[in-house]
Amino acid sequence: MRPRRRPDLVHLGVLLGFLLLCYRAGASIHEYSSGTFTPRSNSFFFHGGSEGLYASAQVNITAPSFDGDSFIQFESVTFRRTKESALKHSDMEQNTGLVEAIIVEIQDRDKIGGRYLNSNPICCTRELYDQNLCKVGEVIIRPTQDNSDWPKRVQTFFEGSSEEATMITQTIPIRKTGMYYLYFMFCDPQLVGMVIKGRTVWRNPYGYLPGKMAPLMTFYGFMSLAYLLLGLIWFLQFVRHWRYTLQLHYHITAVIALGMCEMAFWYFEYANFNSTGTRPMGVTIWAVTFTAVKKTVSRLLLLVVSMGFGVVRSTLGGITSKVAVLGVVYFVASVALELVEHLGNINDFAGKARLFLVLPVALLDATFIVWIFSSLSRTLEKLQLRRSIAKLELYRKFTNTLAVSILLSLLWIGYELYFNATDPLSELWQRAWIVSAFWNVLSYVLLGIICILWAPSHNPTGYAYLEDTNDDFDDEGVSLTGSGARGIGDNLIKLERKERKNMDHVFGIGNDAEEDKRE
Repeated sequence: MRPRRRPDLVHLGVLLGFLLLCYRAGASIHEYSSGTFTPRSNSFFFHGGSEGLYASAQVNITAPSFDGDSFIQFESVTFRRTKESALKHSDMEQNTGLVEAIIVEIQDRDKIGGRYLNSNPICCTRELYDQNLCKVGEVIIRPTQDNSDWPKRVQTFFEGSSEEATMITQTIPIRKTGMYYLYFMFCDPQLVGMVIKGRTVWRNPYGYLPGKMAPLMTFYGFMSLAYLLLGLIWFLQFVRHWRYTLQLHYHITAVIALGMCEMAFWYFEYANFNSTGTRPMGVTIWAVTFTAVKKTVSRLLLLVVSMGFGVVRSTLGGITSKVAVLGVVYFVASVALELVEHLGNINDFAGKARLFLVLPVALLDATFIVWIFSSLSRTLEKLQLRRSIAKLELYRKFTNTLAVSILLSLLWIGYELYFNATDPLSELWQRAWIVSAFWNVLSYVLLGIICILWAPSHNPTGYAYLEDTNDDFDDEGVSLTGSGARGIGDNLIKLERKERKNMDHVFGIGNDAEEDKRE
């Protein structure tokens, strides 16, 4: 009879997470802190942000509100030019420098610059001004046919010899669903060296969540319910047969609990983000931590099951330390990647940092895959030598499931690469949420299959490890007398020696005297 275990650490983690709710970090708001301008053609620009926005609920709006309206709001945006540039003008002069904030829907990007005038410059030139096509010192913009005020241009002027110019706080309503880009631009070479400070707030009709993130809040809500349902079914089965549960069942229970907490934290984090425009740092950190822990424990669960833990071996022996090291390294790499992706302000240029952190996680995932399938191969070979038909059938189903999941993963990775390559400007932002949602669904389905294959029952000996090997063979109706049993025993010994040799070769260490003592 085994004592029941309580997930006290999980409850403690949840409690600590909610205690950290008082700490917040900016999220939906695009912050500018001494941003510099980049030259392009005869202009200088600073990328102020890009997001998918849905059209406002009201068709004709003049004063956007926080109820059903979509808008971009400029708050405390300040431009500071160099002292040398400011001293070139007197205090009595007006409009001594022009900076333009331009909001453009990505499909109208060709309306910025002189392309439609068969001209390469982005800023108006004297020749184009003489043709009465634009104004000198301004960015060339061709209005759309259905809206002469779009793309939107907001102008801010320096006055006299002032070193600073502040934008008027204003809100730009969004009347059309699309991917919007914001650029701050100037054409005057005397403003070279200017920096920008401040922030802009981007809001959708339903809240502050960016358009490509909004469906994920609903998705995490459904996934929380899905994990709750799986946990309930598993718990009922666990309680019915708790006297016959194995250590492996507690590991599966831990993964279900982690998945449930992970989805709940992400839903709460997204819901708070959507309603306030800021992300509570405590909840975000706990959600990131639970995600990394669940990914690590899930992979370790697949690995130990593939090794035959609880089926063909009672312990992992000397391999335990190697498995633990791989798990710790994977956890650290996953936490770093998740923090870059989710913590802090929305950063449109986080791609390089993310790529730097994706590579270690990808390599570790490949290590897990290679180790899992090599372990499965040896486990299947052992079961074939022992002629354990029931266990062999169980592991064949498990192997087929893993093979299908790996195939689907490779296909989806190919789709992701294609999706990102064909959509560099995020024009397909309304479908972007599916890319990340797929991995959560695949993980859930794989966990559900494991729950079915290793479900607690009143007679777990069909797949449990038995100390008395004779019972294992007798259950399958195989005689263990004579040369046949000796031949099988010799083959098993050779196989185990080969397994230890392969593991020592992979990790570069000598023979482990404690490995597989139970054999």
